[in-house]
Amino acid sequence: MRKLVDISYQGIEQNKKYEDIANKVFETCFKEEDLFDYKIYISVILTDEDNIKKINDEYRKIDKATDVLSFPMFEPTEINEAKKREEVLGDIIVCIPIVKRQAVEYEHSEEREFAYMLVHGFYHLMGYDHMEKEDKQKMRAKEETVLEKLGLKI
Repeated sequence: MRKLVDISYQGIEQNKKYEDIANKVFETCFKEEDLFDYKIYISVILTDEDNIKKINDEYRKIDKATDVLSFPMFEPTEINEAKKREEVLGDIIVCIPIVKRQAVEYEHSEEREFAYMLVHGFYHLMGYDHMEKEDKQKMRAKEETVLEKLGLKI
């Protein structure tokens, strides 16, 4: 099977558990969105709070750490054209220390919280957003479907 995700680490140790989860998550996302016939893939950076804070400040002008950032490479109208080439769909940056804290705070597993960050980021790369109520409902429904298929209900 071809590689769906390219994972790198910034400020944290490499972790096979995260890589296995990411591969399962994106395999499920690609199946759900019927993307297997295309050459696109996802870039994921797993990082710490200092690094994600710098990125958040640089690109969003928000001077604080956050759980996940997504940087799509294409506008939603361009995705179909991008599917024809070997292209990165975009970057998802996940702050592992925040994922761990949120798992405790929301009383679910670290695996579930990490998977949710990846699914959430994936749908941002696909052009979904949650700024308006109607858009948020569409995005959440897609996220819930994928998490349910992974056995990680919200």
